[in-house]
Amino acid sequence: MMSVLVIISLIGLFMPETPGLWVPDKKFNPANVAWMITATIFVLMMTPGLSFFYGGMVGKKNVISTILQSFIAMGIISILWVVVGFSLAFGTDIGGFIGNPGTFFMFNNVGAKVDTFLCPTIPLALFALFQMKFAIITPSLITGSFAERVRFSAYMVFMILFCIFIYCPLAHWTWHPDGFLNKMGVVDFAGGLVVHASSGVAALAGAIFLGKRKQKVHRPANIPYVVLGAALLWLGWFGFNAGSSFAADSIAIKAFLNTNTASATAMMAWIFVDCLTGQKPSAMGAAIGAVVGLVAITPMAGYVSAGQSISIAFIITLVCHTAVHWKNKSTVDDALDVFPTHGMGGIFGALLTGVFVNGLLAGNIKGFLISILAVAIVFIYSFFMSLLLYWLTNKMIPMRVSEENEKLGLDMSQHNESYNFADFGERELREYNDKNDSLEDLKKK
Repeated sequence: MMSVLVIISLIGLFMPETPGLWVPDKKFNPANVAWMITATIFVLMMTPGLSFFYGGMVGKKNVISTILQSFIAMGIISILWVVVGFSLAFGTDIGGFIGNPGTFFMFNNVGAKVDTFLCPTIPLALFALFQMKFAIITPSLITGSFAERVRFSAYMVFMILFCIFIYCPLAHWTWHPDGFLNKMGVVDFAGGLVVHASSGVAALAGAIFLGKRKQKVHRPANIPYVVLGAALLWLGWFGFNAGSSFAADSIAIKAFLNTNTASATAMMAWIFVDCLTGQKPSAMGAAIGAVVGLVAITPMAGYVSAGQSISIAFIITLVCHTAVHWKNKSTVDDALDVFPTHGMGGIFGALLTGVFVNGLLAGNIKGFLISILAVAIVFIYSFFMSLLLYWLTNKMIPMRVSEENEKLGLDMSQHNESYNFADFGERELREYNDKNDSLEDLKKK
């Protein structure tokens, strides 16, 4: 990995900036530019939010590793996006399937000028930055499925492969004007298919590929972290959805309204369903429900009414709650329920888009059938391509940690850190000795 970064750095030395690239474009809309800068910041905040959301759910010996698996994406994907990711997703179209990797290589020609087709009122660089934040959080969502058992170095390799071979093609198919799903008439306002369905399906494939965890009891380490993470996700999602209008306009306001309404509805619905099934209302349930509502409304946030957003969130919450129940009875160890929440939320959100936006309610059966076809394409491609990428990664670096390291916890075995060193017994302190510092030394520090 270090050698790749060295090569990229050397290439960067010979990539001079195009003259006049940052001269202000007269086509700027200052209000749109200000809003999109704000929205971009909000979307980036979602990844640290996800770190806390997932980090609080795992066992106390895996908190740091789980947080880092999301946080590291801000480094890896940011670099990859500048080098080639943006080109693959939004570069000159090749057959409706992928962008030319040389179009914006190393962000060449990405500056203050607008792009008539992609972003007619904001700089292309700002559009690219906004889209970068989506690329960052998508592989981060997957990590919850194989939490507490994946090797960190292997995960970083998989993240790069996922971005190149799954996320970028899906973004091109759906959001590039010449992408084949876009030309079919598929509607995905802010990433129900591109972000949530793809990551959820990849999470399912990962849980199947890596197998079950060895430890039987899995108690959340810090539920306040989960609530904090959900709150940051809720806040950041306003940029995620409302920013997808790419303008300070009425669509952005509608998306903002629907995002909040759907999240509130799903939070309450999740708690009520828990109560009806004999459970007590919980902070964990409220946090998960709120996130499910955010996922549910994403593909249609700028198009449906506030009343419809309540109905949509309620329906999809019932679906996701049922999916979590079924998963718990299955043999698949999706540790943090990524597929039952993000995957099913994204899939059913896309299907309901074909009902409420461009399909059945408008008397357009073809639009609904197109939504079904799009979901099928994304599911099949994401699932089998993910399995292939897991297999390839595993050939390069074994993806699963040893049973001993899993028992010790990934915080120590992968990062030589601990959420709480007092959690390690004297036997573990004696048996495990890091190359640089023993656990005894680290505990004293």
